[in-house]
Amino acid sequence: MPASAHQQRILSAGLAAALVALALWQGGILVLLVLLAVSLLGQWEFTAMFRPGPEHKTLRVTGAALGAVLLLALRFCGAQSALWILAGCFWFLALRFLFRYGAHQERADFTDELILMAGVGYLPLMLQFALTLSTSEMILVLLSTAASDTAAYYAGTYFGKAHIWPQVSPKKSWAGSIGGMAGCMAAVTAFGLRFGDAPVLAWLLLGAVLNIAAQLGDFFESALKRRLSIKDSGTLLPGHGGLLDRIDSLLLALPCYALCKLAFSFFN
Repeated sequence: MPASAHQQRILSAGLAAALVALALWQGGILVLLVLLAVSLLGQWEFTAMFRPGPEHKTLRVTGAALGAVLLLALRFCGAQSALWILAGCFWFLALRFLFRYGAHQERADFTDELILMAGVGYLPLMLQFALTLSTSEMILVLLSTAASDTAAYYAGTYFGKAHIWPQVSPKKSWAGSIGGMAGCMAAVTAFGLRFGDAPVLAWLLLGAVLNIAAQLGDFFESALKRRLSIKDSGTLLPGHGGLLDRIDSLLLALPCYALCKLAFSFFN
């Protein structure tokens, strides 16, 4: 008997959680490999959203490769190399456009290069913040987005009537948004009080900030999909759609947590 969409959602989420848990438990190179895989697959999906079809395969490969180079360089060369790497990515794409324009003026524009540069900023540049976090911090951020998404899904399913932003995401409701906020704050506070070194108020505020980031990241990807008239970013994860549909909230929550930890020490 085929699994329902809800059962597929639970199964794929469970398998993804098991893979992440294994990577965090082993640490080191396995975490980097998981981030590389997420970056490669995510950038492939991101580029394919704008440029679907087999004729754009080279463009998708180029974007995925640039993201991998950026992530590896940031891991092995340090954060100070980020500006040089981003500058290199830009000029690689600028020269790509230049030579295409020189060969075929009537068919060349800068749109493909802008898509690739946006993908580099959206995925590997955001994912690299995970390399700066301890295992406890990484678990906290993952927990915050999982709690946000799960609580929002069930609160919205059972209580959602009034829509929060129908122009961007027709299915998301105020009940789901409030439920996601409550779930995130509760999960972050419970984890923080057990494993961290900050007062209750700090964890509550952090939970609220991470949930706002998670919801905005989700809304951003929803707006992209509606603008491009597609339902999901891909088909990689049964019950969830594409990889970006699963990690869209994480891609803003990661830099937000990294910024918060500069202002306050949550773990000693």
